[in-house]
Amino acid sequence: MCSTSYCGADCTKCPFNANCPGCHAVCDGEGECKCIAAKYIKLGGTQAFDEFKAKLCAEINALGIEGMPECKDLNCLVGSFVNLAYPLPNGTKAQFLEPERIYLGNQLECEFGGDRCFGVLADTEFIIVSSYGCNGADPELIIYKKR
Repeated sequence: MCSTSYCGADCTKCPFNANCPGCHAVCDGEGECKCIAAKYIKLGGTQAFDEFKAKLCAEINALGIEGMPECKDLNCLVGSFVNLAYPLPNGTKAQFLEPERIYLGNQLECEFGGDRCFGVLADTEFIIVSSYGCNGADPELIIYKKR
């Protein structure tokens, strides 16, 4: 169970806390750090992390997606929570995220109203923009962009 974090999040309030090994286990052992926040904070402090989030928001906003409001902030989200299965033209469904990795993302309400939202997810490798209904129903992949 995790109780402290590199990013300052209160891990005790996270619904995945019981199964989370915490930042130290995810980032201090052998191999790659799977938390984008911890990775940036360890390298350059919270200022570097905040600058990275601002840069990502600017890249997302520059996509100019009709009906999507300005992305002003991104939150740390665990892949297993936001890994929607997107239908592909050939009838199959695809998921693009690693369940144990921490990504940056946000949910933005469509400016045109209705019951659909935009979801944005990003890390150092890509930006995903999708739309979906209540609780992630009927997801539609709008953009998958390599960074």
